[in-house]
Amino acid sequence: MGLIVSGSSGNMPTGSGSERLRRAVLQGNNNAQTEILSGSPGHIYTVISIICAEQQNLAGTIQIFWVNGSDTTRILSTTAIGASETFVFSDRFVLEEDDDLDVQNTTTDCDWYVSYIDQDWT
Repeated sequence: MGLIVSGSSGNMPTGSGSERLRRAVLQGNNNAQTEILSGSPGHIYTVISIICAEQQNLAGTIQIFWVNGSDTTRILSTTAIGASETFVFSDRFVLEEDDDLDVQNTTTDCDWYVSYIDQDWT
């Protein structure tokens, strides 16, 4: 076990850039771990909330992952979601340019919605 440091946000300029409120949507995720947000060079993302709405009318589980190359870390470990329920994860965290955000559900039809701030230094 060790400390994982990623991206190069420490090297980004502190001058002008832009900041936008954005969203990422994944509809009908079918019992899979799927990337919903992918980092880009020169960007820092502050994730505000992640919403999962179970659409199959079956209970299951969900997970949220931070991925950086071969490193995968669970941000939300296996968590129950009831039939036709909605789960809201509202802890804020940062993704850097080399990071990806993956979501996973065990039922065959979940809709995911991520709101985030995109700081663009390109």
